[in-house]
Amino acid sequence: MTADLAAAALIDRGLAVFPLPPGARRPDQRGWSARCTTNPADVRSRWPAQANIGVGCRASGVVVLDLDRHAHGPDGVAAFTELCARHQQPLPRTLRVRTPHGQHLFLRVPAGGPPIDSSSGTASPFGPGIDVRAPGQRTGGYVVGAGSVVDGVRYEIDQDHDIADLPAWLAALLLEEDR
Repeated sequence: MTADLAAAALIDRGLAVFPLPPGARRPDQRGWSARCTTNPADVRSRWPAQANIGVGCRASGVVVLDLDRHAHGPDGVAAFTELCARHQQPLPRTLRVRTPHGQHLFLRVPAGGPPIDSSSGTASPFGPGIDVRAPGQRTGGYVVGAGSVVDGVRYEIDQDHDIADLPAWLAALLLEEDR
């Protein structure tokens, strides 16, 4: 699937996308949040060839849990599974994207709720290996979207479900950290 078609498919899921440089994880210029679009015609007519796809969390109204799994570091997938078990909650049935080093879980933020900020590393309320990309109070965070290729590895949809609402218990943990 070409990058423009992959970006349009993410728009069909209600996500706002913007182009990233080919092979890159990071925007090549400031102002990426202003370039987010939910218009498939924009993608079809103006998407750069071979561009990767960024998903803006604020414009999309989502929190993305970035569960990292590195050979010599914390296992975010296992840590999140343990967190769910500790709170006696099931793993959310939601859109999941396989990444080169783990997975992204997409969760819809309730409209009008308090802003949830991004966090990573030791600042993450969920612990090492679980980064939070969120709408935030200004531009918000972003993630690399399905269909992108970084270091020769494609980001691919692993669980093809609708994006679930952010569970109240996870929202409470995120908001507790923001206080």
